[in-house]
Amino acid sequence: MSTEAKPVPAHKNFNRSEYEYKEYLPTWPKYNYDPHVELDVKDKGFLADPEMKALLGAATKRDDMTPTLGTTLEGIDIRQLSDEQKNELALLTAQRGVVVFHNQEASIYDMVKLADYWGPLHIHSTTGIPEDPALKGVHIVWNDGTKPHDWINFNRGIAGWHSDQTYEINTPGLTSLKVITAPETGGDTLWASGYAVYSSFSPQFQKYLETLSALHSSDVQKAQAIERGVHIRRPQTDCIHPVVRVHPVTGMKSLFVNSGYTRRIVGIPKAESDAVLAFLFSMVSASNEYQVRVRWGKDTIVFWDNRCCWHTATYDFYPMKRHGLRATPVGERPMSVEQYEAKFGKPAKDWYKEKMRALGEPVDDEPPKEVSKIAGAD
Repeated sequence: MSTEAKPVPAHKNFNRSEYEYKEYLPTWPKYNYDPHVELDVKDKGFLADPEMKALLGAATKRDDMTPTLGTTLEGIDIRQLSDEQKNELALLTAQRGVVVFHNQEASIYDMVKLADYWGPLHIHSTTGIPEDPALKGVHIVWNDGTKPHDWINFNRGIAGWHSDQTYEINTPGLTSLKVITAPETGGDTLWASGYAVYSSFSPQFQKYLETLSALHSSDVQKAQAIERGVHIRRPQTDCIHPVVRVHPVTGMKSLFVNSGYTRRIVGIPKAESDAVLAFLFSMVSASNEYQVRVRWGKDTIVFWDNRCCWHTATYDFYPMKRHGLRATPVGERPMSVEQYEAKFGKPAKDWYKEKMRALGEPVDDEPPKEVSKIAGAD
């Protein structure tokens, strides 16, 4: 197996040798990896204290950034987290989707160590990685700021709202990102809640979606890499997952399709698949009330759960550099509502209904009367 690394291309206005974090610039070593097999991953959130007293008790301040998702914790050094606090961070992120820590001196090595606690690291097939082989599981976000964004060829469907690597058998779980070189302004990241978007649909549409599965593929990502002359480290991956998955720890239903990797819904006519997916993708981007936006500062680290969130960058920071490092453990193979309820022996939950219960509001768990009549129920 050759490990010869291809360095990041040199640009007229970028001096690699003088860059502060040159050891974290992307290279493309010619590794060759075997295809993935399904892994049995046990979520650490199951081990957490439901009240999360160890984690929240150590914070000097908690700020819920929106009612739906996003929480900032202050006064915690993630390098010092105990196993108990790590478990509780897994639970908090599963519940709130996104958890932000500012003023973190943790290195990418610290982030990888944390990620490895939560599950096996995902190793990407095409993107650039640091030169150090110990960091081969790190995903690099890099823009050197030497040329404007290519709006003519920009594909918002591919580069817009997505969950990471949903074409894998075991899809990413509790993910972390640190932007080590942030633009003075711009380059924010937005997240959206899969729980809340799914919960906003009618019960009839929800039931229909719960019966469906969709094909996710790395085909476009692979083709773009080949076009750039990048060595493909693992063959193209395609996988079928439920359109609605259930998070094993929260028991919440979440919409699980994205414009970056979801190619079609299987078992229904293509025209129907195209129409349903177009509607679902539009709802992700349009549902501002279910989104949170994070501005990157020096030493900000964000954790998010890829199983119940989408995210997208903003491409407004030219001519400034943007350089981030991501550590991504995988979670379980996505479970449908039917699979979750068979495995755990209890019904999957709806985000909005759980919110109303927490507020003491009445919740109707019965199907709509029109549906009951159609089904022949009394």
